[in-house]
Amino acid sequence: MAAPGEEEDVMARYRSPLVSRYASAEMAYNFSERKKFGTWRRLWLYLAQAEKSLGLPITDEQIREMEANLDNIDFKMAAEEEKKLRHDVMAHVHTFAHCCPKAAAIIHLGATSCYVGDNTDLIVLRDGFNLLLPKLARVISRLVDFAEKYADMPALGFTHYQPAQLTTVGKRCCLWIQDLCMDLQNLERARDDLRFRGVKGTTGTQASFLQLFEGDHSKVEELDRLVTAKAGFKRAYMVTGQTYSRKVDIGVLAVLASLGASIHKICTDIRLLANLKEIEEPFEKDQIGSSAMPYKRNPMRSERCCSLARHLMTLVMDPLQTAAVQWFERTLDDSANRRVCLAEAFLTADIILSTLQNISEGLVVYPKVIERRIRQELPFMATENIIMAMVKAGGNRQDCHEKIRVLSQQAAAVVKQEGGDNDFIARVRADPYFSPIHKQLESLLDPSSFTGRAPQQVAKFLKEEVRPALIPYQSKMGGKIELAL
Repeated sequence: MAAPGEEEDVMARYRSPLVSRYASAEMAYNFSERKKFGTWRRLWLYLAQAEKSLGLPITDEQIREMEANLDNIDFKMAAEEEKKLRHDVMAHVHTFAHCCPKAAAIIHLGATSCYVGDNTDLIVLRDGFNLLLPKLARVISRLVDFAEKYADMPALGFTHYQPAQLTTVGKRCCLWIQDLCMDLQNLERARDDLRFRGVKGTTGTQASFLQLFEGDHSKVEELDRLVTAKAGFKRAYMVTGQTYSRKVDIGVLAVLASLGASIHKICTDIRLLANLKEIEEPFEKDQIGSSAMPYKRNPMRSERCCSLARHLMTLVMDPLQTAAVQWFERTLDDSANRRVCLAEAFLTADIILSTLQNISEGLVVYPKVIERRIRQELPFMATENIIMAMVKAGGNRQDCHEKIRVLSQQAAAVVKQEGGDNDFIARVRADPYFSPIHKQLESLLDPSSFTGRAPQQVAKFLKEEVRPALIPYQSKMGGKIELAL
């Protein structure tokens, strides 16, 4: 810490690059101290309001005092209290009570630390999903535009990263979109499945509240319901220990890890396509690809997504191990771990979605390169068509097959041993045996005849599955995104 009167040199302390370098202001705020402790105070207010409405001796004046000081947080005082008490919740109870002296006696009445801690975490997780979902929808929307634009453009397909049958640029993009649509559905479901911990007491039995309401079970249940509604949740977990089940965190981070896997695959594809010079991510006018090689156009945005996606995918291991070792009603060895992994998962997901949106808004396609690669491989793929055409013209299939086998091996030798272009079709044209179909060769080699139903699949998929999924987010599609770094 800086000495009194001195400004702290922030550059002399480690700062997480997730916040200092990459994350959006909205997501950084969602996991900020101000959001956290401001939410704690709101939860204390909700509890007091509900307790008052159910007959506990809490005055309007006390409620108004709490309402007036929800964001009047003396962080310095809270830090000093925590250092003295070694208890973060009680430090903030004292700090809140200091500016609400009339309400001091009823702040945190009947509650345990996890009333504010766990319920705040659930609010933050819900709000985090609400920030991510429109961003994911925007990425999908940008890729939809790209897929529609290139739905008919033939491209060489790859299986095992070896040349395979043709597809289209748009159809390949639909593979990406489909994975992201699954992620959209998974994130929506994870958000909607979240419940509130509610008002459950120290071991989840609600004993303290039952005592406050002199054994009236219905009032305790109503207290739980009222506070849950005030926090914006439709349901609370019916049973908890001191905490909500840490399996909830597994579900949350699992869907984010799955999103990370999708984006890693997409950006790996883009990196491979950049090497092939078929498609590139946007590259700024003054951007430098390499300090040593000025000609390079490194796919640094896609590389960033892959790098951070790997981190996101590994974070799910934290809640898995935490949930496994929560003894009985709870142990505290979850706390420090969760402070890190929950925030980092959402911050990382936020960063890679913003970066992927930037990529998808500026993808550059090089049709001539794509055409050239098709020309190199299509002759071999067209051999079956040539055989069929020769049979229709009266030829013998076995004789034709042998002729093609010999010519294709000769052409392959030119490509592999001499580094030349594929001259298989030139050899077919020069062979009198194939004279009956020489005039058909151009049509037999039309790339669009090798893409099957790819264009139709793109149109049907986007219309029937993707666009309906984006309807809830139409008002949040926004404009283009520029990356700070």
